[in-house]
Order: sequence, then C-alpha cells, then structure tokens
Amino acid sequence: MKSGFVAVIGKANAGKSTLVNVLVGEKVAIVSPKPQTTRDAIMGVCNAADYQIVFVDTPGIYKARNALSSVMEKTAETASRDVDVILYVLDGHEGVTDSDAELIKHYESIGTPMLIAYTKIDIMPKENIPADVKKLYDAGVTQDIYPVSARKGTNLKKLTEAIVGLLPSGEKVIQEDIVSDKSEKFMIAEIMREKVLLKFDEEVPHGIAVVVNEFRRQENGVYIINLDIVCEKANHKAILIGKGGRAIKEVSSFARQDMEKFLGAKVFLTTYVKVKENWRDRPSLLKDFGYRTGKADN
Repeated sequence: MKSGFVAVIGKANAGKSTLVNVLVGEKVAIVSPKPQTTRDAIMGVCNAADYQIVFVDTPGIYKARNALSSVMEKTAETASRDVDVILYVLDGHEGVTDSDAELIKHYESIGTPMLIAYTKIDIMPKENIPADVKKLYDAGVTQDIYPVSARKGTNLKKLTEAIVGLLPSGEKVIQEDIVSDKSEKFMIAEIMREKVLLKFDEEVPHGIAVVVNEFRRQENGVYIINLDIVCEKANHKAILIGKGGRAIKEVSSFARQDMEKFLGAKVFLTTYVKVKENWRDRPSLLKDFGYRTGKADN
C-alpha cells in the first residue's frame, strides 16, 4: 500500500482545482476563470485498492498585494513543506515564462519529491509542448513533466502512477469514506462564491467573500441556509443585486441547484449582499470570514 500527501502548487488559473476534482472523482474545490478562486488549502482524497493520494489543493500564486493574498501565499508555501510529494501545475495554454521556471526551481529547492503537470493540452497546439519542455530543462528544471488534460482525461493515468511511485509505503492516512477535509458548511459557501465569480466575471472584482449565517437541516430533510455575499464597494453591491433584484435571484438559483446536488436534499436559500470596504486588507475581517491570518485582530 502506498499512501501520502501531495501539495498541488502553481500560479493562479493553472487548472489546479479542476485537476484535483478529476483525480479525486468528486468536486472538492470550486473553479472559475478568476485569480484567487481557491483561497485556502483544500484536501481531496483519491482512494484505490493499493494506494491513497491525499491532494492538498492550494491557493494560486498571484501578484495582488493585500492581506488576503499574503495569507494565500503563506498557505501554499506551508503546504509545500509538509507533504510527501509536490505536484506543480503549469498552464500549458499560457506557455512557459521565466517566472514559471524560477517558481518551479524554488519548490525544487525544498527537497520534496516533485512532478510537473503541464495542463490544458486539449486547447493548445501540440507542437508547443516539446518547445516548452525544452525551455524548462534549459532553465535548469530537472523534474519529470507530464502533459495532461483534466477535461479530456489525457495522460491522467500516467500522472497518477508517477505520483503513487513517489509516495511512501504505509497504511491509509485518511478514513476511506472521506473525500475532503472541508465541512458541508464550507462547501456551501464555496459553491455560492463560485457562482458569483462565474456569473459576474469582470463586472465585480474577485473581492468577494461568502459568510454562512445559518446552516441547518429540518426534520423533513430540507436544509435552511442563510448567507451573506460580502463585497468591497457600494457599486459592486448594486451590480450583484441587479435591477429589481434579478441578478442576485439568478445567481442564487444556480447556487441552490448545486447545493442540492452536493447535499442530496432540498435547500431553502436566503441570500443578502453586504459591503465591507477593503475587507481583504483588514485582518480582523479576514479572521471573521474564516481565513487564517496568523495575526492578532486589528
């Protein structure tokens, strides 16, 4: 039996969460085209007869400078130093840059066994792959590179086999019926945040938090969920609500459908939009919203 933890590291929008969801076989992390979609380390467990891979999906490495992005960077860095394997996810569609090579070499220097997943090969010219691989090796990268497509399933078996080959021998580290370390309440908030990010795209920046005020199951099996969508500016609130409340009703309807699928039960959802200016730079609010800042409240 092979079993261990794998930190999934990479730049924002490289496809980390999509890859983890496919490898685990269930949705454990939300996805959207925006940076900072994943904000906390989320664990997804892949079980097989002879191995267990515990993926730790980390926040994307992103240049934005605020207290939230600092928390996210620290989360990724900490995860990479406390695992058995690092899986660096590189966006093949975007191509290889000098900063990619530098980041990969930084994580190589930690000394943890490491692999590189070169993603999104289904939406890029195939002739770009050998050129990008050569560029990385010429820059001094020494790790094995696996071109993959999460959407098409291309080379995922080879990638999984390579990961398993680097794991230590031992018993399963997570109970077999568990697929994620996050609570249902956490996932409900993430589903809501995913739908907001997908619907509003560039209209509302990624300064959105979701706070679940009430999450309970009634005797008849229906879940009562009350939550706040927190944005940073009054004009963002107006966009989120929309004319006559149509926008918030639409996004709440999409979210409720996914919540019901996730929970396997009917959901009665109530949604409010609130403004907390510059909340991403206010450690006290970051803590209130569930982000581990490591600092005293301000």
